[in-house]
Amino acid sequence: MKNVLVGQSGGPTAVINSSLAGVYETAKACGAEHVYGMQYGIAGVLEGKLVDLDAVLSDKMDIELLKRTPSSFLGSCRYKLPQPDVDEAPFVQLFDLFKQYDIGAVFYIGGNDSMDTISKLSVYGKTIVQKQTDTLYLVQNPPMPSLTREELDEVFDLPFTRTYHPSYEAMGGVDAIKEVEFSIIQNRGCFGNCNFCAITFHQGRQVVSRSEQSILHEAEEMTHNPHFKGYIHDVGGPTADFRYPSCKKQLKYGLCQNRKCLAPKPCPQLEIDHMEYVELLRKLRRIKGVKKVFVRSGIRYDYLNADPNPTFLQELVKYHISGQLKVAPEHCVNHVLDKMGKPHIQDFDRFCKRFYEETKRIGKEQYLVPYLMSSHPGCTIADAVELAVYLKRHHMRPEQVQDFYPTPSTLSTCMYYTGINPLDGKSVYVPKDPHEKAIQRALMLYKNPANRKLVLEGLQRAGRMDLVGFGPKCLIRPEKKNSFSPGNKNSGSSRRPAHRTTIRNTHKKKTKK
Repeated sequence: MKNVLVGQSGGPTAVINSSLAGVYETAKACGAEHVYGMQYGIAGVLEGKLVDLDAVLSDKMDIELLKRTPSSFLGSCRYKLPQPDVDEAPFVQLFDLFKQYDIGAVFYIGGNDSMDTISKLSVYGKTIVQKQTDTLYLVQNPPMPSLTREELDEVFDLPFTRTYHPSYEAMGGVDAIKEVEFSIIQNRGCFGNCNFCAITFHQGRQVVSRSEQSILHEAEEMTHNPHFKGYIHDVGGPTADFRYPSCKKQLKYGLCQNRKCLAPKPCPQLEIDHMEYVELLRKLRRIKGVKKVFVRSGIRYDYLNADPNPTFLQELVKYHISGQLKVAPEHCVNHVLDKMGKPHIQDFDRFCKRFYEETKRIGKEQYLVPYLMSSHPGCTIADAVELAVYLKRHHMRPEQVQDFYPTPSTLSTCMYYTGINPLDGKSVYVPKDPHEKAIQRALMLYKNPANRKLVLEGLQRAGRMDLVGFGPKCLIRPEKKNSFSPGNKNSGSSRRPAHRTTIRNTHKKKTKK
């Protein structure tokens, strides 16, 4: 058996040293060569403070005295490790030490925080192997740590060609390159943490951004590209206006497991500041050869709303929108938004009001383009109708919408497959029928004549035939009925007479002699 490490945490109890003695005796009985103690808990280990318990507990009398020693023999702490996917540094340090001392087992005597520490060490250090079939196994390795700002700068300093692989030339190239060729990624990660989005699993909830110097250098390099026309199409990432982690507390303790940073309301601990991003955009605008700098990746309007400083909104509207700004309210019904992990629609309404007021103030004509989602778990046809009514009332005409699509590891996918919200254990309605999904999608695009039949069916199923008519709130008009039909006695009175062929005089005119 490898060596054992044991520590004490939290407030001392009457049995805390007896527990330590029990761990020591059991470890030695199981063949542990050495048993080490944490001096001042896990916080002391991070400082390299270990005690060789074999030297301290040299005989049975020492062990018996330990059981009767008051307070914590090794010293205690109230230090909480961060989440491994947020800040890997302490875990790297700890596991290097475990390797140095050949530690095979770690015991932590204490309460909830001690359990939390052991849980995080287990998650970080253990590769999960799950048998699927007789011949197939699922292997989940420990998560890769997020890159630091310096490491992110190094990645983007590599000599990228800013175009697609030459192999695509035979297929006519990639049209999308025109949009991204001269875009700048300024950050990774997103603490928005929408329930349907897998970005947090790809990049983490802790935001890491590139340095200002790295971004400016990339922009200056763009100006030397013969294809560059002076327009930087985007300076963003998963969420454009995030530059730093949501709060300093998470750097020490990790991200909260039982709450979100933004939805349904911004956390009181959330640190909101757009000025570094504003200064970055200002410097990009001043680079010689740059005509315009646009922000086209998503912004969190609830994060912007929470900022008491209006500077970012003012400069966004004035300098960084190419006619349309894309935002993602996703829906308008609050109980659906709760399932999505999105802010309530009132936040979006407030942002719209501010956006259009600022646009009018500077004398521009600019618009918001909403991203919307149909058939998300929790969304019924009645909810889809409410969204259509909302779009009608606010004069919004989305050109396209997306159906909910399950993505691995997300909360929304869990709801989709189980019909249960894992956050509260309650049942969730899940639209899975393809026809119903088509109805929900059609309701968002009710203006399209091709969707009329599906929209009508949706209104019928939702009991909202009051929305069929000629009034200002109606979504579609009544179907035109052709009253003329064979066997209809009154058909002639209700329609215009059919065009009649006139028999003209065919006599030849007399010719003058």
